[in-house]
Amino acid sequence: MTSWMSEWIKWWQILFIVHIISRFLNGTKWHWAAIALAVAVLANAIIGIYQFFGGSGALHLLIDNHFFRAFGTFGQPNPFGGFMGLTLPLMVMLLLFNLRKLWIERISGKHLELVGLATPVFFAGVAVLQSIAIVMSWSRGAWLGVIGALMAMVILLPRKMVYSLLILLILGTFLVLIVTNDLLPDTIVDRIESSLSELVVAGDVRGVDITPENFASIERLAHWQAALKMTTVSPWLGVGFGNFEQSYDDFRLLNWTMGLGHAHNYYLNLLAEVGLFGLIGYSIVWIVIIHMSWKVICHPDGGIRLVGVGLMGSWVYFAIHSFFDNLYVNNLFFQLASMLSILIVLYNQSQSYSKWIYLDESG
Repeated sequence: MTSWMSEWIKWWQILFIVHIISRFLNGTKWHWAAIALAVAVLANAIIGIYQFFGGSGALHLLIDNHFFRAFGTFGQPNPFGGFMGLTLPLMVMLLLFNLRKLWIERISGKHLELVGLATPVFFAGVAVLQSIAIVMSWSRGAWLGVIGALMAMVILLPRKMVYSLLILLILGTFLVLIVTNDLLPDTIVDRIESSLSELVVAGDVRGVDITPENFASIERLAHWQAALKMTTVSPWLGVGFGNFEQSYDDFRLLNWTMGLGHAHNYYLNLLAEVGLFGLIGYSIVWIVIIHMSWKVICHPDGGIRLVGVGLMGSWVYFAIHSFFDNLYVNNLFFQLASMLSILIVLYNQSQSYSKWIYLDESG
């Protein structure tokens, strides 16, 4: 009962935060929500970088006997990587948003104020430190999420598709050259390859020999298999919202007695807890969010459009990382709610603009 209530309270908190922020941060006040997010990210990035170079002393997070996985104030590297990665696309686009604003003021002959000059520098610093922290989190889900988000933004950024394809081709060629010429450390390449292999592994992992090298991957796959076993018992309604951990002992594999609290794949986690009905409902919510983001991207104002691209990149990141983790933990949903609030404000502005244009053209 407690787990069920905590999950529902979490979602009600998201709705409450979205309502409050979107109601009071209308107009250009949404900038304050973006700045608050940036400050929180910057503070955690600095902490994470300090931990990577030995500040935490957490031996269970040791990397190659030299460095330590960064976890910020979250206690675990994966939620920390999720916290960093989810806002990176938005921070990058906010940097471009403020650079564009600065350029327009310059060519229009306006006097450039100190705040206007400092804002792009601030967001640039946040994006750089944030990117470093993502690498230092050693979170494979975060790395793959960032790659997917950047590719999505490259496609969406130009208004003409031919430019998108050209940029994507250049970026893809660059990545191929990096990989084929062994410019990335072997540890990073191996970690990314292990994540991709998890997505294509088929079959029962109960007969797999467990070694120190494959322990983390097999543990994750064992939890995926436990989630699928829960689904076979109640495919339509699941075992109950928030009940994965309570039900785990009845469905776990032989060698994995200790549950991790969730399936380490939010889609399978939802399928196990709320069944196909719940997963479909969750998908509909995100289809609506994607639709609203697309409307913001179609806004004729170039600055608003940049923020829309950043938000869409964040949703792509969230979708990819959710294949490896549950990001509705460690109060990460507060961050998500703040970003959804920005989306709602900009969407309402886009709809108001479209309505004004329609009335103006109709006389």
